[in-house]
Amino acid sequence: MSQKLASAVVQKMMEKDYFSRWLGIKVLNIEAGKCRLEMQIRREMLNGFGIAHGGIAYALADSALAFAANSHGIQAVSIETQISHLKAVAENDQLLAIAQETHLGKTLARYDVHIFNQKQEKVAIFKGTVYRTGKVWEV
Repeated sequence: MSQKLASAVVQKMMEKDYFSRWLGIKVLNIEAGKCRLEMQIRREMLNGFGIAHGGIAYALADSALAFAANSHGIQAVSIETQISHLKAVAENDQLLAIAQETHLGKTLARYDVHIFNQKQEKVAIFKGTVYRTGKVWEV
């Protein structure tokens, strides 16, 4: 049942998540406290150095955080996030974000998101804390 709830919540979130849709994010897997997303780097995502703008990997990780954190059916919003970029990301790279819950409390939860390229090289590590509002998702 929890995977069904998680899928329904993420589907509802994606209906109005125009930014994640613009990024081209695809949900590969969602279950309570976890998710896997992928996206491809496009030319308009590059910065002046010809590599992906740091905000792109951050945005992918932030979406993974949001989906994993809301997957329990309780609305959650981020209150603190941090990213470390480990390797440059280039045009046409295929990124995979894996979010994993590391703490689930009544009002706070914590997540780690690891981002890999198509060569299975880790390109970024993201950590996020969310506030669980107590409001139930209507799905």
